[in-house]
Amino acid sequence: MTLTIPGFDHVRLPGADGVELAAAVGGSGSPVVLLHGFPQTHLMWRHVAERLAGEHTVICPDLRGYGASDKPAATGPEVYSKRTMAADVVALAAALGHERFALAGHDRGALVAFRAGLDHPETLTHLAILDVVPTLDMWDVLHGVRAAVGYHLFLMAQPPGLPETMITNSADAYFGSFLDTWAADPAALPEPVRAEYLRASAAAVPSIVADYRASAGIDVTHDQADRDAGSQLAMPVTVVQQDWGAQLGYDAADVWRAWAPDLDHRLTGAGHFMAEEAPDEIAGALRDLLLR
Repeated sequence: MTLTIPGFDHVRLPGADGVELAAAVGGSGSPVVLLHGFPQTHLMWRHVAERLAGEHTVICPDLRGYGASDKPAATGPEVYSKRTMAADVVALAAALGHERFALAGHDRGALVAFRAGLDHPETLTHLAILDVVPTLDMWDVLHGVRAAVGYHLFLMAQPPGLPETMITNSADAYFGSFLDTWAADPAALPEPVRAEYLRASAAAVPSIVADYRASAGIDVTHDQADRDAGSQLAMPVTVVQQDWGAQLGYDAADVWRAWAPDLDHRLTGAGHFMAEEAPDEIAGALRDLLLR
């Protein structure tokens, strides 16, 4: 049985290209869409969603290829491009009657949110990004032995076949390693939640790999085209990150400032799974953003 956010409705609605997304929807007020990261589902937002639901309609979808959402075959690079996944989110919100909404994303969901901000500036009122830099910049800052922290990015960038086989053959060990090493507070991922993430990820290996493979190809092409055109995010942006820049040798705030003129950049002492480890902090950052 799929775990979802207590007290929220669980629905299936159309995304782009005939794909259906599963989503948890609750609360009332101005809409806020929350996109999950890897190796997770919409369940990662449970604490933050409950905190925001008294003031906002909160929409937490599973990204295409993840959780209970459709997992189309990657017949071409565009199927799991962040452009297509962003179009899913816009279509999902429209199906719920929201032509404009605030959007927050964590990890993979943050890359989808970033692309949505560039492709749909008229649709997004506010944008929040948790613990990533844009795809183009991500590849630029991974150098030498320090790039080992992102080994999975290189593994899943390989041509179809070997990554899927390797991960499928050790799915719990592979996905579990990220849950274990990226959490500063393992208690934030109690066993039923951890088991749900492992179950959902093991059932979605080809589509998860396709999502990452897109970020070594078509997503870079899209980001580079926007950089060449001087495109920037038009809405207020909040970025909350661990201090990865200090470890990898770059200034994360400067990276984001180039894309987001109206930027509030924050560092957190929480681990990567900050929405679960520090929900009051993340809910507070989102509330501050929505007041800008």
